[in-house]
Amino acid sequence: MTDLSIRTSAFTHGEEIPEKFTKDGADVSPELTIGGAPDDAASLAVIVDDPDAPNTTFTHWTMWNLPPDTVEIPEDVPTTETVTTLGDASQGRNDFGDVGYGGPRPPEGHGPHGYRFRLIAVDEMLDLSPGAPRRELDDALAGHVMVEDRFTGTFERS
Repeated sequence: MTDLSIRTSAFTHGEEIPEKFTKDGADVSPELTIGGAPDDAASLAVIVDDPDAPNTTFTHWTMWNLPPDTVEIPEDVPTTETVTTLGDASQGRNDFGDVGYGGPRPPEGHGPHGYRFRLIAVDEMLDLSPGAPRRELDDALAGHVMVEDRFTGTFERS
């Protein structure tokens, strides 16, 4: 059994995401603290999405093949397909059409949206090209998820 965990010092679970981490602000990724990965995990993946988006879940960030001993993802991860400072982890294309993190930007007047920050322990390194879209990541993860944890932040544009 494992106690996989993902958290941020930028805001508390269930609370509002500071503007700095949104498209209305600096649009940088928040610092993430990771713990409790299973000893036999081969890699970690991060997915940030908005299930409250109109029509479909909107993907804001995907990263995979993080080393399983990663304990922190620093604030403002470069928006590159490969992140050399994180063990050559790969980042995918978000639903804005960009590689890397794209902060919250819900439609004005749409009410608060919840943003899920998911950490997934994976039993293998994923054979997936950097820059791949979320659909390909989901396909690659199928049958390889060991355990996951998540927290949620909210954001609203009036």
